[in-house]
Amino acid sequence: MPTNDTQREVLVENLDLDPEAVTAEATIEGLGIDSLDMVELVCDIEDRCEVEFGEPEGLVTIGDIVAHIDSLK
Repeated sequence: MPTNDTQREVLVENLDLDPEAVTAEATIEGLGIDSLDMVELVCDIEDRCEVEFGEPEGLVTIGDIVAHIDSLK
């Protein structure tokens, strides 16, 4: 499953977000994702994508997160 689809699935399942709102251009803040949500998201993404997410800086959009995950594979 492509990273973008995996991330969308995790966000929709865990945060009850509208799948249509989870686009590459959507901002983390704009989706209402707080620091606790982000920690949970990272843990789920690490499990599903089998990567070590780390503590990257400068992630603002969903596209930024996807690009970071793809860089780890």
